[in-house]
Amino acid sequence: MSLLERTRGRERRRDVIGVGVAWLNRLAKSRTIDRFGWRKQTERVVFEATKSGFRTAGALSRSFSAASKLAKPSRLPAARGTGKFDLTPTEDQQTVVEVVREFAAEVLRPAAAVADSDCATEPKVLSASADLGLSLIEVPEELGGIVTERSAMTGVLVAEALSHGDMGQAVACLAPAAVSTAISLWGDETQQATYLPAFTGESAPAAALAILEPRPLFDPFDLRTRVTGGKLTGVKSLVPRGAEAELFVIAAQVEDRGPALFLVESGHPGVTIEAEPSMGLRAASLSRVIFDDVPAVQLGTFDDYVECVRLSRLGWCALSLGTAKAVLDYVTPYVNERIAFGEPISHRQSVAFMVANIAIELEGMRLVTYRAGSRAEQGLPFAREVALARRLCTDKGMQIGTDGVQLLGGHGFVKEHPVERWYRDLRAIGIMEGTVLV
Repeated sequence: MSLLERTRGRERRRDVIGVGVAWLNRLAKSRTIDRFGWRKQTERVVFEATKSGFRTAGALSRSFSAASKLAKPSRLPAARGTGKFDLTPTEDQQTVVEVVREFAAEVLRPAAAVADSDCATEPKVLSASADLGLSLIEVPEELGGIVTERSAMTGVLVAEALSHGDMGQAVACLAPAAVSTAISLWGDETQQATYLPAFTGESAPAAALAILEPRPLFDPFDLRTRVTGGKLTGVKSLVPRGAEAELFVIAAQVEDRGPALFLVESGHPGVTIEAEPSMGLRAASLSRVIFDDVPAVQLGTFDDYVECVRLSRLGWCALSLGTAKAVLDYVTPYVNERIAFGEPISHRQSVAFMVANIAIELEGMRLVTYRAGSRAEQGLPFAREVALARRLCTDKGMQIGTDGVQLLGGHGFVKEHPVERWYRDLRAIGIMEGTVLV
């Protein structure tokens, strides 16, 4: 039974209101999912950056213009808290996650090895993810979205579910959502009217949120990318789908005022894309983007930039949860079935304790990440919680990846098993800034 048929079946069996039903309805109407048949690939999109590199002008952008004017920007209200410490997802969130989890298992996981090798996510995978409505998670319903209140926790759950299939492809699928979320949260009425209709329409644009710069010991609050007189100059690193992006949200320093976010359309002269092959997240088609006196418009305030960094780090924590869970799910049956010296290797204490430690650390990572997401959703201060989550997910995520490779022995070193790819992806958690946003 296909993902679409199962989704329709669940929709008939449940009477769930809110974002869950909106999500399922959107999926059920998708022509892309209808014709999504997984078979041996006859066409493979090869990202030439991994072989010979490229340098090209920015993608030809569509014409962004406001079809109508808004009287004021639309902002989502904070989610209503219960007053209890309860991180259990709501019924709506569980419905959404169930759909995304199946998408990750049936679409992302089978395509992961090819996407990693080609350094590109299949166009039909990206099209299917767009049909899921990933870019609408934070867009207000009155602007064409599917939510009526802040849903940072839903974004955390979706990122976790997607990365259980493959983190690299998850980043590629979520990149446009980071831009639509930023515009929804901090854009003024003109910016929302100009750009959000493109994300809520039939063909969402490729877009990227870029903060990271190519230098050691990068500090997101000390940027070398500058904006002077409305013109942006600088270099951004590890930008997902940079070669095809039509719209960027760029972090840049404003002289004597601090860092802020800026909207940049890729069709302007002065935007140049270079290949930037990486150790992990290869399916995200990472690129280096160079700006040379490119027109830029500020998005939000300087305080909004601080919140952007925190919400982005929260998104990366969520991605680490899904991939770490994938490691645990893979190594557990492996150590029980792998026979050495006449018995399963899980009978050895060193092996059993290592698997148990993965499960323990994963629960700790999940707890602090969910707590940070819950507080962000309710409009409560969450700086401390995000800092704790980032530290734990960075350290323990890398350790889980390392232990996963170790538990497979020689098999952990070869591409026949996906653990080596998850190991490479998990090492990105402590490096990346921006890119995703919840």
